[in-house]
Amino acid sequence: MTEPIRPVILVADDDPSILKLVRLQLVEEGFRPVTAETGEEAIQRAIDERPDLVVLDLMLPDISGFEVLNRLRERGPVPVIVLTGKTRDSDKIRGLEMGADDYIPKPFNPEELAARIRAVLRRSRQTAAGSDEPVRVGPLVIDIERRVVEREGELVPLTRTEWNLLEVLVRNQGKALMNPEILGKVWGPEYIDDLQYLRVWISRLRRKLEPDRPEESIIRTFPGMGYMFRDIDAEDRAREDAGAYNGSEGSGGAEGLDDVEATERSDAEV
Repeated sequence: MTEPIRPVILVADDDPSILKLVRLQLVEEGFRPVTAETGEEAIQRAIDERPDLVVLDLMLPDISGFEVLNRLRERGPVPVIVLTGKTRDSDKIRGLEMGADDYIPKPFNPEELAARIRAVLRRSRQTAAGSDEPVRVGPLVIDIERRVVEREGELVPLTRTEWNLLEVLVRNQGKALMNPEILGKVWGPEYIDDLQYLRVWISRLRRKLEPDRPEESIIRTFPGMGYMFRDIDAEDRAREDAGAYNGSEGSGGAEGLDDVEATERSDAEV
């Protein structure tokens, strides 16, 4: 059976022994650690790996951890735990004021670090989603907290990129997201104009979620604009309300919907 996607944790520290210690603990705890020994390397790894959380030492050999934290914050709201030998309250306060989510001084207990990582990830997901309840759409159950998708009780294997794309859509269920917004959130600001790139990944995600190729995809296309993860329950209620006023109306809307779904099927063939 396919395993759930493991959260990626970027650890930036210039001490190889600490990196080894933390890496071993994180693997044991079910994370996928990636490491960096300099500030510039940490920033590049963050761009390449798009980690779920960063453990950041303030004392790096090239640029300060504060500078790394500032540049990470410019790119997006990734959670950060500051890990450092500095004991002065002023450094702790400065890190937290700059957006760090937690602070652990050296020396530290690796098990405590792993527990802090889980707590920060849990808080960040609850803040973003507003709820821990899985999203149920037809035969699909999408569990943001556990980072798994099930179809009729079977796990759906997703790549990290497919999951990131799905998560952005699901967190905005029922809301049309513009193409640049999706591209920026999933791949970064460098990709906001790469529409064809987005179409390819949407097509791949649809094939994973809906292998039977239904007439109406749960990911609706708004041609030339963006995509929406449908709230089917809300749509059904809206149809019922409309039918109560005039059961004969809606043929024009159905034709428009056909156009949208035709575009979706075209996307799936990319």
